[in-house]
Amino acid sequence: MLNPDQTNQQPNEILNRVNQTTAPNPTPDLPEDSTLIESDDDILFIDSIDNILDLTEEQYPVFTLAKNKARFLRMLTWYKQKETWLDVAPISGVSRQFKQQTKELEGIRAHKLDYEMELETGTLTPSQRSYRRDELKMCKVHEKMAVHLIAKMQVKIKSGRR
Repeated sequence: MLNPDQTNQQPNEILNRVNQTTAPNPTPDLPEDSTLIESDDDILFIDSIDNILDLTEEQYPVFTLAKNKARFLRMLTWYKQKETWLDVAPISGVSRQFKQQTKELEGIRAHKLDYEMELETGTLTPSQRSYRRDELKMCKVHEKMAVHLIAKMQVKIKSGRR
């Protein structure tokens, strides 16, 4: 209800006063697909990390699909075990693993490129986009871990052949 002194005011003035006294919206307006923003931030975060194995659990990338979260955790465990194994592994075993990892890295990069190209086309449904983004994130994480392990293996091979 209006105060008696407000009855003489123009309707626009009243509306402006009401807008100024209402509390701001506590939740910011998000675009229709706010998961895209989170996903893009996650992908940029992954790109900025040197060694994913050093991340704490709170810093792990967020995956839309539960199967990718489980895959990520298995992959993380596998790469941590390989890093530990490198300390005691014979050069012949490291060389064999090096060849296998470099071959696997080519496949990872090919898949990553496929997902990037599919996402750039813009012809995917929202659920397809979400799935492809998740897979792209998985490829980037896998590539980072593989590159890190390969670099450690190169150091081990070079130091063992001296």
